[in-house]
Amino acid sequence: MRKKHKQQMRIWAMLCHISALLAWILLFSLVFLGIPLYLPLNIIAPLLIWRFKKSKYPWIDFQGKESLNFQISLTLYILILIIISLVIVLASFGIAVITNGAVDIKTILNGLLLVWMGLIVILMLFQSLLGILAANKAYKGEHYRYPLTIRFLS
Repeated sequence: MRKKHKQQMRIWAMLCHISALLAWILLFSLVFLGIPLYLPLNIIAPLLIWRFKKSKYPWIDFQGKESLNFQISLTLYILILIIISLVIVLASFGIAVITNGAVDIKTILNGLLLVWMGLIVILMLFQSLLGILAANKAYKGEHYRYPLTIRFLS
């Protein structure tokens, strides 16, 4: 009975990490289907698991906080990236207005789009690889701390 209890705890701890990745897949599927929806599903899914299971298992409490801290940090990084991109777009339009269209806005925006998409892909790969690594470590019962994470929950 004790072994089954430990395995169940490790599975829930693993789901704290994997649920964020599954949430991104769901979000991209909705956008692909034409439903322009942005909910922080990558935060909501681990939050629900952590919230309902943390009192029963201390291991899930630790893993849930670690997953949530990483997902919140990643969402914050993406929002900062979007804000910087918007500032660059506005600055490009400002330069075009001042120079009476001498600067090719289309080239600037295409370059910005390529850089932005590249950074988003890198962040998504970063999240996927680290999420899978963390889930694997959680299932094995090993401690794992995400790099580049702001510790909102301690």
